[in-house]
Amino acid sequence: MRIVRDYQFTTQADRGASVAIGNFDGVHIGHRAVIDLARRAARDLNAPLGVLTFEPHPRELFAPDAPPFRLTGTEARAHRLDKIGVDILYELTFNPALASLSPQDFATRVLAQGLGARHVVVGADFHFGAKRAGTIQMLKDFGKDLGFGVTIADLVAEDSEEVSSTAIRNALSDGRPRDAAAMLGHWHRIEGPVIRGDQRGRDLGYPTANMSIAGLHQPKFGVYAVLVDVLTGPHKGSYHGAASLGLRPQFNGETPNLETYVFDFKGDLYGETLSVALVDYLRPEAKFDSLDALVAQMDADCAEARKLLAHDLQAHTPQNPA
Repeated sequence: MRIVRDYQFTTQADRGASVAIGNFDGVHIGHRAVIDLARRAARDLNAPLGVLTFEPHPRELFAPDAPPFRLTGTEARAHRLDKIGVDILYELTFNPALASLSPQDFATRVLAQGLGARHVVVGADFHFGAKRAGTIQMLKDFGKDLGFGVTIADLVAEDSEEVSSTAIRNALSDGRPRDAAAMLGHWHRIEGPVIRGDQRGRDLGYPTANMSIAGLHQPKFGVYAVLVDVLTGPHKGSYHGAASLGLRPQFNGETPNLETYVFDFKGDLYGETLSVALVDYLRPEAKFDSLDALVAQMDADCAEARKLLAHDLQAHTPQNPA
């Protein structure tokens, strides 16, 4: 998958795609429906499949002091889009200049002149241009004038609830990762490099891989059964594990992070990139009377996680998350 970050400097190979447009935070099943319509048009036109999104997320520009809300970071989103077969990711830099384009200028300069889009697919709630003034009817009209087709994707519902990034955040905040997975179509994953922590887990017999969750929506703090993909380094592969997400009250932590104990693993993961999937919420965070009590609870957590993860994971979630 090629990544293009400036619509004003595209090559011929970057132009002429069938393009799905949106923020695609989490790449949930509603996003997949939009992308699949673009894929169908790409096949009909013998064109590349493109996704147009923005970085940073527009909300980060317009509401910089808002609490962290993103389900996926930039790299995790790109990995997910690559995994589902996107040929070109137009990850345009969202800045005041881009934000100030009128709907007509966005359609003309970005879609027609910059990307040379042959077809565009958007969701039914799509707005574009300065102050979100552009409507889907305006996009259709611009497409007729500028030479690209337009398809509007219906909103997707899961068990009568509209699938949205907000609904997924709510499920994660409630400690319902399987409900989030049903809407995502894959496990909710936290992805990033392993950083050095206080190494207390090693002293307790539970060495953990520590990861920052800065900038991401915070799921319910507590202990989870997890799937772990090591994406880089000599230990690349898939593993099971248990993870603690939160503030580590036993040690008076102040910055939330994710600490993952990888079952049956020996090796050094510092600096490597991990993708940790939240599968089941086991319990809230707690502070114990002693370290012995903490270790006993960790033993129980790991035993429970092993039991849950030993089952056929696909049988538990309707969208067969991966």
